[in-house]
Amino acid sequence: MIIVIQTQDQENYAAHQGFTGDYRWKMKGGSEYKITDIPGNVDPAEIVDLVRHKIEVRDNYFITEIVSWGLEEDDYLSWFEKSQLEYEGEITSPEPMIEYSDLVAEFSGPGI
Repeated sequence: MIIVIQTQDQENYAAHQGFTGDYRWKMKGGSEYKITDIPGNVDPAEIVDLVRHKIEVRDNYFITEIVSWGLEEDDYLSWFEKSQLEYEGEITSPEPMIEYSDLVAEFSGPGI
């Protein structure tokens, strides 16, 4: 199983000429982050909380936030990846992936 995290992006259109303190947020697309190689004894909600800092962005120009997540089979493809296969015959722009072991190593640190 993998965890698939859906995000929503927003762009501040008032900041295109330099940020003046005005906000005009426009919804943009998003991504589906795939967290792979998850052991069966780990709480998926805890993993989502661990990767939140790698995914979410919030500043005066751009916002990316997690809007939902769920468990999927290892061979899961997003609609974007499926459309690439259908129209181009291959996936040239895969969704972002984070391996669970890399996440654990980041929080464990060297020698722990």
